[in-house]
Amino acid sequence: MKVTARAVRATIVGPPRRVWRRWSRSMMLRLVVTTLVVGLSAVALLGAYLTSQIRDGLVDTRVERILAESARDSAAAQAQMNAATAETPGELQLLVYDTIDALQVLGGDDRGLVLLPDPDNSSNLVLNTLTSSSPTVVSPEMRAAVEAGSAQPWQFVEIPGTEVPGVVVGSSLEIRSAGEYELYFVYSLENEQETLSLIQQVLAFGAGALVALVVFMAFMVTLQAVRPVRAAARVASRLADGRLSERMPVRGNDEMATLARTFNEMAESLQRQITRMEGLSRLQRRFVSDVSHELRTPLTTVRMASDILYDARDTFPPDVSRSAELLNNQLDRFETLLADLLEISRIDAGAARLEFDRIDLGDVVREEIEAILPAIKDHGVRIRLWMSPGTHMASMDRPRVSRIVRNLLSNAVEHAERKPIDVAVVAGKRGVGLVVRDYGVGLTPQQAERVFDRFWRADAARARTMGGTGLGLSIAREDATLHDGKLEAWGSPGNGASFRLMLPRTSRGLGQQPVMPLVLREAEFGTVGERVPLSTDSSEGVKP
Repeated sequence: MKVTARAVRATIVGPPRRVWRRWSRSMMLRLVVTTLVVGLSAVALLGAYLTSQIRDGLVDTRVERILAESARDSAAAQAQMNAATAETPGELQLLVYDTIDALQVLGGDDRGLVLLPDPDNSSNLVLNTLTSSSPTVVSPEMRAAVEAGSAQPWQFVEIPGTEVPGVVVGSSLEIRSAGEYELYFVYSLENEQETLSLIQQVLAFGAGALVALVVFMAFMVTLQAVRPVRAAARVASRLADGRLSERMPVRGNDEMATLARTFNEMAESLQRQITRMEGLSRLQRRFVSDVSHELRTPLTTVRMASDILYDARDTFPPDVSRSAELLNNQLDRFETLLADLLEISRIDAGAARLEFDRIDLGDVVREEIEAILPAIKDHGVRIRLWMSPGTHMASMDRPRVSRIVRNLLSNAVEHAERKPIDVAVVAGKRGVGLVVRDYGVGLTPQQAERVFDRFWRADAARARTMGGTGLGLSIAREDATLHDGKLEAWGSPGNGASFRLMLPRTSRGLGQQPVMPLVLREAEFGTVGERVPLSTDSSEGVKP
């Protein structure tokens, strides 16, 4: 059911999202579509206004001619009736026929006639009223207006049996001995309708051609403006990829050419600076490497002399014996620092080599915890190990991963302030993860961002108790990166710090979902896995 709902949601939301993505990423599309919409709206409004004005002009002119013509013909018909000498019904009927035929000839095919007796006609003589149009075209309102004696009433109608508009003009007609009759002239507006349709077609064609021309011009103008921008984006992308010799083509002397020249000057300046910085970086790495190697020979001699003094310290006076111990301890730290500097030099030079094996991360973590427990007896720190069920196998370089775990544990012990340390190992589908959490001094968000910088310390006045060199966490992150993994830090002042290491199981990578959360509360470690007993109980002799 979830899959179906997700598929339906993707079908509904997917196309609008793709359209929006396309719209937001293409300036040319936005400009062309905006020009098209504005052009169509303007043309539609202008076309509607022009059509309305032309229609009103055609109709008004035609109505004026119709009223003048109907008034003339109505008066002529009344004059013919008044001048006639017909007395018998047959003569009167013939007179009506002749009058209607004459009016029909005068009006032509565009005009019809309707002759109806007045509703108040009380004459006993009933004439046959032949008509050339359907009487239904005359509305009751129109008949009422003629009966009331209105001067030439008229109205718009639709010719029966067609969709052609028309105009009906009414008038009264008095026939001798036959009483009052109503004479209606029915005019067709078909010619005006055809003229208006032709004008609308011409306007529509012109509007379409105009909109197409405007859109084409907008496209061409936008293309001229966007093409250099796209070229600049491509060159900038290649520069970001390290191809520092890429340049924009310069054509002409306009603003775009000025932009291209300025961009090329910027690229050349960046190339010079990057080349110089690369040279300085190579010299620095070589200097550090050479110094580290050169210091090994005198350090070996000093180490041999120090070992002799350290072994014979019991025969020296107390102050000399203490000096021999301090010298031995500082030489140990100096050797560790030299080893870290050499490792940093190899990493910076890209000379680090990894040997991958299928190894259980849980075994590595347990071994490192067991190894560090004797050294932290006097720190009052208790380490608790939690592991998720199953194996935690991954492809890794064991010495480097061991060094990462060792550095994280040493850092946690350094800042735990005699509080417990929780270590959790979890396996996921794509990777394995390790979280080392202490509840000591903690870190601010700004400090958490810099904690992996070389020789950086959150509190420079704080004395080191585990003999760190200031390079441990930096090397740990580099080792994690060499494994295509991640090493992240979180801290909160007074609430401790948490470090999360994630390593991929295979070359497919870690995927999108993290193996485990970066921040776990003390009570949440029990939900990660089971507590793993250690061979040496780190809680012995530690006061809670």
